[in-house]
Amino acid sequence: MAEGHVIVIGGAEDKVRERLILSRFVALAGGPDARIAVISSASSLGPLAGEMYRRVFTELGAAHVEPIHAVTRAQANDGAAARSVLDSTGVFMTGGNQLRLSSTIGGTAIAQAITERHRHGSVIAGTSAGASAMSTHMVAFGASGGTPKQRMVQMAAGLGVLPGVIVDQHFQQRNRLGRLLAIIAQNPSLLGLGVDEDTAGVVGPDLVLEVIGRRSITVIDGAGSDTDAWEVRAHKPLMISNVILHSLPSGYRFDLRRRMRVAAPLLRALDATDTIASS
Repeated sequence: MAEGHVIVIGGAEDKVRERLILSRFVALAGGPDARIAVISSASSLGPLAGEMYRRVFTELGAAHVEPIHAVTRAQANDGAAARSVLDSTGVFMTGGNQLRLSSTIGGTAIAQAITERHRHGSVIAGTSAGASAMSTHMVAFGASGGTPKQRMVQMAAGLGVLPGVIVDQHFQQRNRLGRLLAIIAQNPSLLGLGVDEDTAGVVGPDLVLEVIGRRSITVIDGAGSDTDAWEVRAHKPLMISNVILHSLPSGYRFDLRRRMRVAAPLLRALDATDTIASS
């Protein structure tokens, strides 16, 4: 069986009106047959965060939604919680603090169950902190700003659901371009994904990312870049050049394996033709 989809959401997704992103998650989890586990370990709201998403996913037609609020590693190793994840067709990780999430469930029975379900076709989604924790290397915390600087960001181990990338969220809204550039300067083998609020990247088993939602995803490719990161003192600006930056709004797709944009969707192409014809 092919691996399941992964959805990285930039936070502040629509939960009231069209709910486009959350509807896509439920559809990929099986629609009316969806069995969803909501992991709210990142959230300071406690079980309230899980209950909020339980209500939303139930309204969107999911058959069964089970919130899991593990706040200790002992709870994250609980057999019943892990079985709930193993029985699911979709796993959703809420926002909050990604370091709280990774340090609580990383390497536990719940984390192993998430990996197992993804390997066997379940969709794994995360919003805000839950999105950052998807990668093998994740942003733990850092400063905002447009200029990349030495030591402006702290890294930690993520859950490894989506290797080869680094995910940052609330991207344009919290001015996080500088810190993502700083990460790529020091980790050029990774692709940087800066996901705006109410926007998501839906990654299929073929590792093609589709952008959905109201805003954009910024992709930073530093494979051919140059930098002076190794000789710059703490908190001083970094030089990074020969970086490829893609800004992709809803409807565009990007091949994470080949590091290139996939051809524009038909509707986008038609819109462009209409605009040219009317100008």
